[in-house]
Formats: sequence, structure tokens, C-alpha cells
Amino acid sequence: MNPQRVEWTWREDARQTVSVSELCEVCGLSAAELDELVDYGALVPLDATLPERLFGAEVVTSLRTAGRLRRDFDLDLFAAAVLLDYLNRIETLERQVRSLQARLPSHASTDPS
Repeated sequence: MNPQRVEWTWREDARQTVSVSELCEVCGLSAAELDELVDYGALVPLDATLPERLFGAEVVTSLRTAGRLRRDFDLDLFAAAVLLDYLNRIETLERQVRSLQARLPSHASTDPS
């Protein structure tokens, strides 16, 4: 499976679900590491009552980034969990800013004052 192609597909349809095995393959983390991120509350399954944990596809990008930064800076998993939480918050804030900017009249978004 080509990780770049899969990420593009999941971005295209954020309503899609992702299994633990798919996350392991695309994000480069083990199932035990993903379980630990769930225990820390940094990764939340869609329905915790199901026997197989499924996640929303929107977690892929931030999870891949957190995993890459963890490897690059030799972070422990708890630090990666904190990082993942901040990445998700930043993504949420960026979506809100884009939404608010889209509501501005066109002359207000280019006016420097």
C-alpha cells in the first residue's frame, strides 16, 4: 500500500474509518503504541464498545506527523501523545480560522487596517 496515496484518499473523505492495522501501516507505529496513545487519551476510537478499534480518518495526518517527530527527536510515547494533542488542537483552530475567513466579505480579507 502506498502511504502517500492512502493519506490523500483519507483526506478526501474524512468520514472514512481506519483500523488499528491500517494506522500501524500508514503511521509507522505499533499496535501497542497506538493502544498506549488511546490510554493517554491522545487517540480516541470512534466507538470504544466495539471489539476492533476504529478511528476517524482525520487522525492519520496528525498521527503521522507525531510519529515522525517522535522518531526524529527521540521522544518517548507520552511526549508524542502530548504532541498529538497539540497537533489536533492546531488543526481544529486552523479549520475555524478558514471558516471564519470564508465568511468575511471579500474586501475585508484584503484590507490591511
